Amino acid sequence: MLSSTTALIFGFNKYAFEIINNVKDKYENIKIYSLDKEDMQNEDYDVEYFDISDNWGGIEESFDMKNSIAFCVLEDTAENIFLTISLRSNFKNLTIIAIASNKESANKLSMAGANKVIPLVETTSDIITTMLEKPISNKVLHSILYEESDLKIAQIKIDEKSHFKGEELSSIDWTHYQGIIVLSVMHADMTSEFIYSSKIKNHIIKSGDILVVVGYEEDIKTFENKIGSKRYVNWSNWSW
Repeated sequence: MLSSTTALIFGFNKYAFEIINNVKDKYENIKIYSLDKEDMQNEDYDVEYFDISDNWGGIEESFDMKNSIAFCVLEDTAENIFLTISLRSNFKNLTIIAIASNKESANKLSMAGANKVIPLVETTSDIITTMLEKPISNKVLHSILYEESDLKIAQIKIDEKSHFKGEELSSIDWTHYQGIIVLSVMHADMTSEFIYSSKIKNHIIKSGDILVVVGYEEDIKTFENKIGSKRYVNWSNWSW
């Protein structure tokens, strides 16, 4: 039988603990997920390991996603953004709450599909309690996913002169590229890997690799100029 009121917490840290303390009396079930397998040994909490690129079928079979709420509280900003993208792409009606370290990451999390973004300086018990007492309407979904917008998706091909050539994927600080969300890397054989998949974190970017990015036209152009590569494919409108 599906659990109808579940809090899904992605991240096992001080922010997760604060949320757990505030939702334990409001939700029938709390499910905690961590990117670190060692957290599964914790004696105080039942923690399950997950990979951002996971197939979410198992969660959907266990929980009623329409009546559940997901908290994205990974401390790595980029990982938190890609987690939000992955959840939103799979669960149209899931309410997603994410934490943000600054305005730029807050904007990207909103672009990624979060219903509500909370600055870290505001993650107090009172803020979270108020938020839970006034659930966000599932009808309010970000235009990046469900409405016409000026956002575009582009495939940018890495060439011999690109600044990214020879760089390890996990070493790149994507927060330096404002207004852009990098989704995946497409290889020369046209196979694609989600950018924060554990399989590809140590990938060395080479000439011919293609970055799939989302952003507004001017931000995409700026990104192209900064990394020294040009777009390979560009679509004006897109959806998951």
